[in-house]
Amino acid sequence: MKIITDTQSLARACAAFAEHDYVTVDTEFLRETTFWPILCLIQIAGPEDECIVDPMAEGVDLKPFFDLMADESVVKVFHAARQDIEIIHNLGGLIPKPLFDTQVAAMVCGYGDSVAYNALVQRITGEQIDKTSRFTDWSRRPLTQKQLTYALADVTHLRDVYAALDADLQRKQRAHWVAEEMSVLTNAETYDLPVEKAWTRLKMRVRKPRDLAVMKAVAQWRECEARDKDLPRGRVMKDDAIYEIAQQHPQDIAALSRLRAVPRGFEKSAAAASLLDTVAMALSLPDDELAPVPRPVRAPEGAGAASELLKVLLKLVAEHHGVAAKIIATGDDLDKIAADDKADVAALKGWRHELFGAQALELKRGDIALGFERRKIQIIELE
Repeated sequence: MKIITDTQSLARACAAFAEHDYVTVDTEFLRETTFWPILCLIQIAGPEDECIVDPMAEGVDLKPFFDLMADESVVKVFHAARQDIEIIHNLGGLIPKPLFDTQVAAMVCGYGDSVAYNALVQRITGEQIDKTSRFTDWSRRPLTQKQLTYALADVTHLRDVYAALDADLQRKQRAHWVAEEMSVLTNAETYDLPVEKAWTRLKMRVRKPRDLAVMKAVAQWRECEARDKDLPRGRVMKDDAIYEIAQQHPQDIAALSRLRAVPRGFEKSAAAASLLDTVAMALSLPDDELAPVPRPVRAPEGAGAASELLKVLLKLVAEHHGVAAKIIATGDDLDKIAADDKADVAALKGWRHELFGAQALELKRGDIALGFERRKIQIIELE
């Protein structure tokens, strides 16, 4: 087993991988106590070779790895790629392209919703992965042979999974479906939401424009604190505390200390002063600069029943075409289609529209119906 701990060896390995059409990639990291993930291992495999890179080794420069990730002549294959790409984007300032996510491809090929890697490996190769090292502390050194073997299996089996899924996609002429999904994973905004938009992660629990202004400001304050101090957002301040501050508008230490969702003693910390300044700034905004609170659009009469019918149609279409329902349309998509024929949802665009969206609109218009025939629910064409 090749374990790389120096820059020169990494450069040689990456140069060899760059000669192939694809590489399979995985990372091991820790994130429980930090905002930014701590990269602990990188696993890479080509068609004929594989290695483990120790990014925690003293003096190792990961530039050759990032150069490989930026090489657009080599397909980068991941399983459930989002967190791996986030790490590469944060540390290397790039997003691997072209990209192939086997979890997405498996959904398109009918392996179910968000299928786990070990389950996919077993179904495609028949191999059983030993999961006993799954919860390893990957930052500890030295790692055992068993841990390293487990880590490497994440990319060696991925070669066979990729080959099988790619062949299946070509046979079913669905490769462009996966390519469409990769556009989300290769969008930088997926991994680097501006701090001023941090509030969009929260639930809308405010009713007044002034409360919304405070919530936006405190959410941005928490995001900056978390990044600067490298702490999880929840360690800086829980969501419930942000909601309470947005509603109560504390303007001094005493008022802050009385809030139930704010941890006891927080008002004595250095962060409390900057938080109160943030709240004061939001409260000082002129009324004409306050954004209105987004209001949920009231669904028209009958939309609830229509949504239930669309769920049945989605299940039928997904089963008929051997595609995971989740990748065709979400429950939120169905609710929006039920309320509006021109809803701005993925299910009414591209291949999803051809597969499901067009029929969903036909069902709403009464051009088709759902019936029970031969002990099965069927789609019935109506004249």
